[in-house]
Amino acid sequence: MALKTLSTFLSPLTLPHSSIFNPRIPNSSYTKPTIILCRLPQSQQTHNNKTPLAAENQLPEPRPATVGTGAAAPTPGDRFLEHHRSVEVAKLIVKENKKNKKKKEKPLKVSTAVACCYGCGAPLQTSEKDAPGYVDSETYALKKKHHQLRSVLCGRCKLLSHGHMITAVGGNGGYSGGKQFVMAEQLREKLAHLRYEKALIVKLVDIVDFNGSFLARVRDLVGANPIILVVTKVDLLPKGTDFNCVGDWVVEATTKKNLNVLSVHLTSSKSLVGITGVASEIQKEKKGRDVYILGSANVGKSAFITALLKLMAQKDPVAAAAQRYKPIQSAVPGTTLGPIQINAFLGGGKLYDTPGVHLHHRQAAVVHSEDLPALAPQSRLRGQPFPNVQVPSENVAASKYRSSDLNGCSLFWGGLVRIDVLKVLPETRLTFYGPKSLKIYMVPTDKADEFYQKEVGVLLTPPTGKEKADDWQGLETVRQLQIKFENVERPACDVAISGLGWISVEPMNRLVKGSESNSEQAAGELHLAVHVPKPVEIFVRPPMPVGKSGAQWYQYRELTEKEDEVRPKWYF
Repeated sequence: MALKTLSTFLSPLTLPHSSIFNPRIPNSSYTKPTIILCRLPQSQQTHNNKTPLAAENQLPEPRPATVGTGAAAPTPGDRFLEHHRSVEVAKLIVKENKKNKKKKEKPLKVSTAVACCYGCGAPLQTSEKDAPGYVDSETYALKKKHHQLRSVLCGRCKLLSHGHMITAVGGNGGYSGGKQFVMAEQLREKLAHLRYEKALIVKLVDIVDFNGSFLARVRDLVGANPIILVVTKVDLLPKGTDFNCVGDWVVEATTKKNLNVLSVHLTSSKSLVGITGVASEIQKEKKGRDVYILGSANVGKSAFITALLKLMAQKDPVAAAAQRYKPIQSAVPGTTLGPIQINAFLGGGKLYDTPGVHLHHRQAAVVHSEDLPALAPQSRLRGQPFPNVQVPSENVAASKYRSSDLNGCSLFWGGLVRIDVLKVLPETRLTFYGPKSLKIYMVPTDKADEFYQKEVGVLLTPPTGKEKADDWQGLETVRQLQIKFENVERPACDVAISGLGWISVEPMNRLVKGSESNSEQAAGELHLAVHVPKPVEIFVRPPMPVGKSGAQWYQYRELTEKEDEVRPKWYF
């Protein structure tokens, strides 16, 4: 009976369906309700004491780890209200985060949409007339209206195309003689993304300045990406050079760098020699990836791209269309100031001309902008030997034509290099390979300082002119070299000057037929002191086999089977 009474008491009250409760209308069937008193939870009492506005803005209190039972426990309604408010607050937080994220991404989207000059890659602008990328406002507005900004050439590129020497890069590896708008470090940062991308790298090296233009820290830029090594300007090597020997010499020097080099190509952008092989290698190894042309400043990247597009246009209509807007070529290092995207491939992937990596240890980093053309050879190199030697006829004794000794003499290579001959063998000569515009003078070492101070800017150029000579800091770096003659039948080594050329140290008795000199006496040690401007580097390397005599003394190294498989192949 007790259970039945309890269940009856807990069952919900039922009212007749026909009756509607209204206090104003009396109802005969109405019975007096029973008053039931309930104790509210503490949280509900707190909310009831607040105003409605404060209750809505109040954040929900965290639920306790253990929910109690009994009259003080939260009701299902309280729990629902608490959960609903926490969900609404979370939605507001997520919404605010999305708004802040969109605001941060807007500047990036704007920066990527900026149109750039197709000649140098600088962003187009209409405010600063002397700065790279300048276009007058009327031309800019007209081109923008017709969606032709990609066909705009800035004012600086127009002047560069007409031979004007306008510098724009300053700082470490910069060039004097003009306004500096971009720092060399900023240009290098534009290439930092390459190590994180999957790309094919075409790396250019100048054969005249092989060591100075090789980019010793190229792995920091490209990471593990594969590299096609392109050696440019081989048409400048002396007449009669055997390119089989030069190709093997380049591969030997490259393998010591421990790079992921796929192949080596000897090329000339001027005569188009070797460009076909590079184009075929790019199509073979591209595999849908973007191709980046990488190299030091003024190594010839823009000229190489022009030659590459010219050959690719014969079979690829996309490359033929890209020929219309080619990067500008100039003797000023730092012509390209930003990545230039070129649609050159029919099967996908882009070709990028990148800003030249500025190296502070090259001669171009210290000379005035007007003297830069003097550093670039314009025709085939011809070695300038000191002392000169005459090849005698068969009827004349060779000893009659032996030249004077170089000991105690100093040789000036323009105003950029000084070599003091401290100790050499009587039959030793130095052969200079570099620009013909730099003249060579020989004076006694004890008078070398006086001669340099008097003639720098006059006979010894660059620097050209007394005004530039007054600002010239001189030849502050001195390097002592000790060179050994191990084989009198071949040159001992090359002394390469970064950004200029090289000096071959060779025994003279090899050049004179019928020489009666003793080979044991000719072998020995040479001492030289080389003076250059402060940031310029000096490299001592194995002799490069150039000229007709190079093929006679060059020796191919015997390779193991493993070396032959790993060693990159070279093409010409």
